[in-house]
Amino acid sequence: MLIESFQNEKIKNVTKLLADNRFRKKSKVFVVEGQQENERALQYDFEPVEFFVCENIFKGKLPEGRIHHVSEKVYEKIAYRGSSEGIIGIYQTKENLLSSFIPKENSTVIIVEGVEKPGNLGAILRSCEAFGIDALIVADGKADFYNPNVIRSSVGCLFGMEVYEAENEETFEFLQRNKFNIYTTLMDETAEDIYKKDFRQRSAVLFGTEHSGLSDFWIGKGKNTLIPMAGSIDSLNLSNAVAITCYESLKQKKG
Repeated sequence: MLIESFQNEKIKNVTKLLADNRFRKKSKVFVVEGQQENERALQYDFEPVEFFVCENIFKGKLPEGRIHHVSEKVYEKIAYRGSSEGIIGIYQTKENLLSSFIPKENSTVIIVEGVEKPGNLGAILRSCEAFGIDALIVADGKADFYNPNVIRSSVGCLFGMEVYEAENEETFEFLQRNKFNIYTTLMDETAEDIYKKDFRQRSAVLFGTEHSGLSDFWIGKGKNTLIPMAGSIDSLNLSNAVAITCYESLKQKKG
């Protein structure tokens, strides 16, 4: 059966999942748009609930599972990227507890505190995955991992990453218990260049928000580090700073 009405209950449900974080969390499902993103979700064993496919747009192989065929107008209604690729999947969320993460001897972990913008979180996930970071921890986070903009800007990298959300206190206890070298990005006279830190050992680098940096909770709980710069500005976009740090970790481990 071809779904052609915007008033179809399943279409209303998808629209609400896209727009309402609280409804998404309550339903424990989320929306994935695009062929590559759906392939990654399935590759990393996310459990599909159903798919919405527009045959006039979709050119790939249909996944296994419950498939609803929709018209182009309906697809454009529920797609947040317009008429891209013709497939939208609904998946069950996963609940990853920080206590279940078992770090390696040389694990590098990125921690972002209070991140709010889904696009920033997605870009950070993409850098973490690209440069082999072992886990991303969002401490006291305000962004939803399963926000469509996180999935879009991460190009589906969310699915292959170890991603956790925890309060500051739990995060700090985890780092101490697992004997991480803790590097904080607090700007003061004690801060050393990032390339002087040894990422061949178990390491965690913490970043705060762009407008206020790390909170007072992290003062004195790690060694301060910075990214050396030659220009006239004294700060970088959060996702750029994380990307440079991730690359430095990979460079040291490969070197």
